[in-house]
Amino acid sequence: MAAGKGAGKPASMWDNMRIRFIVCFLGVFVCYFYYGILQETITRGDYGQGDQQEKFRFARTLVLIQCIVSALFAKILIQFFEGSKPDHTKSWLYGLCSLSYLGAMVSSNSALQYVNYPTQVLGKSCKPIPVMILGVTILRKKYPLAKYLCVLLIVSGVALFLYKPNKNSAVEDDHVFGFGEILLLISLTLDGLTGVAQDHMRARFQTSANHMMLNVNLWSTLVLGLAVLWTGEVWEFLRFTERHPSIIYNILLFGLTSALGQTFIFMTVVYFGPLTCSIVTTTRKFFTILGSVILFGNVMSMMQWLGTILVFLGLGFDAKFGKFLCHLQLIPLLFFISGGAAMSMMYLARLAIRNPDVSWDRKNNPEPWNKMAPTDQYKVCLSRSLEILIIMPCSRLDCLC
Repeated sequence: MAAGKGAGKPASMWDNMRIRFIVCFLGVFVCYFYYGILQETITRGDYGQGDQQEKFRFARTLVLIQCIVSALFAKILIQFFEGSKPDHTKSWLYGLCSLSYLGAMVSSNSALQYVNYPTQVLGKSCKPIPVMILGVTILRKKYPLAKYLCVLLIVSGVALFLYKPNKNSAVEDDHVFGFGEILLLISLTLDGLTGVAQDHMRARFQTSANHMMLNVNLWSTLVLGLAVLWTGEVWEFLRFTERHPSIIYNILLFGLTSALGQTFIFMTVVYFGPLTCSIVTTTRKFFTILGSVILFGNVMSMMQWLGTILVFLGLGFDAKFGKFLCHLQLIPLLFFISGGAAMSMMYLARLAIRNPDVSWDRKNNPEPWNKMAPTDQYKVCLSRSLEILIIMPCSRLDCLC
């Protein structure tokens, strides 16, 4: 009897929806925080010296490596945790999912050639809306009116927060007005189709997170592999890595953080649905940007504060009226986790601004804050944020420094 109860504890603990949500949200938050740092380091860094400096311009190959690593990671997870559990999901659904995912990503990135960055962010922040609209029109799903209002509040808040007019920009966008917006609309529509396909797989075939991740990335690898071979980009990429071998380490880390992040993304889709996943990822972006803005001492405008209020209002109203995640007790957890991360960012930023010469990570990086590279500042911020999240319930913030 005792053995039976003991054996059931791990399963019952994981079956707790609140624990699942904590794992999924923290996994998405942490993995994609570091993923963003690596992405910026790889794509915006200068390689070489003097007149031989060059930029990394192999976006499709980078995404291909990302898909390969994610597929391998998912295969390992299936092998060790799911064994020979059969997957009855139709292959064409996986193909549709991967094509819509890649199409959305390509359209979104291409839109930046025709519209400014705030416009692109405004469009991509509306991702929960096509997921909901296509879910209603194609899958005949029903959401309460409060759900629509809450999603609209969250999206509006994130969009207001991220929108920052660049008054000093010398780039004129009027000559290409219209095409960039069409690309963003295509991207949003494909995002919605991806969500519908994922919802259908969950409802019809009970597709597991790991099988979804494996097959979507395999299809994406096939499509991108043909593309980089056809264009010859892969050979240029290999020559680039020969000239700058130090980039290989960052690319492998980039693929690994992407694989871990995708694992938590697909877990969120399988356990809570694509709409919840899009809300979690949009909220994650909000708190990541919030922490970054506060960390580097940027002054928040009135519009950004209004966006902050709208996001919290949307989450709060959803907790009361929208049956968010099908369990009312999950919203306080979202407030605690994301709010704790934001508080830790604010705390670190306040001390960094007041004490720029203080060493922040004496064990791993003894340099003062104002002499650290931006990547190292992000790493210290992330580690200290997690530290504060864990220790905060038991001790005062002041004891951490």
